[in-house]
Amino acid sequence: MTDAVTPFRLEVGDEQLDDLRQRLARARWPEPAPVTDWSQGVPVDWLRGLCGYWRHGYDWRRCEKALTGFPQFTTELDGLGIHFIHVPSPSPDALPLVMTHGWPGSVVEFFDVIGPLADPAAHGGDAADAFHVVCPSLPGYGFSEKPTEPGWGIDRIADAWAALMARLGYDRYGAQGGDWGAAVSTAIGQRDPEHVAGIHVNMAMVGPDPDTMDDLTEFEQRSLADMGEIAEWGLGYAAEQSTRPQTVGYGLVDSPVGQCAWITEKYWAWTDHDGDPTSALSRDQMLDNVMVYWLTASAASSARLYWEAALTRPSGRSRLGSGTTDAPTGISIFPGELMRPSRRWCEKRYTDIRFYEQPDRGGHFAAWEQPELFVDQVRRAFRTMR
Repeated sequence: MTDAVTPFRLEVGDEQLDDLRQRLARARWPEPAPVTDWSQGVPVDWLRGLCGYWRHGYDWRRCEKALTGFPQFTTELDGLGIHFIHVPSPSPDALPLVMTHGWPGSVVEFFDVIGPLADPAAHGGDAADAFHVVCPSLPGYGFSEKPTEPGWGIDRIADAWAALMARLGYDRYGAQGGDWGAAVSTAIGQRDPEHVAGIHVNMAMVGPDPDTMDDLTEFEQRSLADMGEIAEWGLGYAAEQSTRPQTVGYGLVDSPVGQCAWITEKYWAWTDHDGDPTSALSRDQMLDNVMVYWLTASAASSARLYWEAALTRPSGRSRLGSGTTDAPTGISIFPGELMRPSRRWCEKRYTDIRFYEQPDRGGHFAAWEQPELFVDQVRRAFRTMR
């Protein structure tokens, strides 16, 4: 094992892009669903349109240029090569911040927030809110290596991120995340309290408090109803990835249309939109993220985090939904988020909530969908913890 931190530069060969276009040209399509909405999955016409743009109009080199505009590195953590973006702030008093994405996301979610967080003065903000920004790719995701042994669950990732921040020379830092990133950030708060200034999550993995069932607010009633809807109709992907990640990986790694459908369904289900997810994320944004999965053939390796957490199995649900953290905590509950617990529900798990707000727009991919609002939430949350 080495402590070396090595510069990383992404270079995708033309042959990979040619292969993608050829696969898209040869795609076999199923018949349209017997319904006209998204209730049975991604509509054929919608996906044909997106994949047609992917083949004929989308420019990967634009995304590649944006990605290479950030300083990127790799380092070995607990035997695994981890890719990360590291943008130090010009402010000497900046707070180091490790930001973690989830599934089906990647570091491209943070493109529009890294600059304002690292250098607020250059983006109309206050230098006192500056962060040294670190954005790792989860193990098996994006440009990080794929684990070759079981055991890379949430706690191990949290320990690896703590080691990463120490390796970068950051003795005191904050952690931020949504989706799996929220679970990792919460675990960091639990496992590295002597170095963590605080955490901010934009997906609080908290269930309803049984003690409140006889006195639910209107917000809690809506949240509870939506949780029931997701439990009935929205967890098929998680059940497959929690139990048979290898099986689902074959088709997705081999078929760009399959990989695109598997991910873009979640843009429809999880973003805050007007009926068409392209009102929340542009086609280019959607495909930038899909490309990270496609180019790295990471459908199976990314799904294995669900297997590690046993997300749809009883043991996994209890692991993610229990265990308190005493770390200072900020929570942002966006209206399009999957789980929207009230503050009093959150207090059962997060014992030192310094900041809790419910913004009026944005969904599961908050940093991506509403970057300015997201940046404001993170800045104001950490003002209570610096």
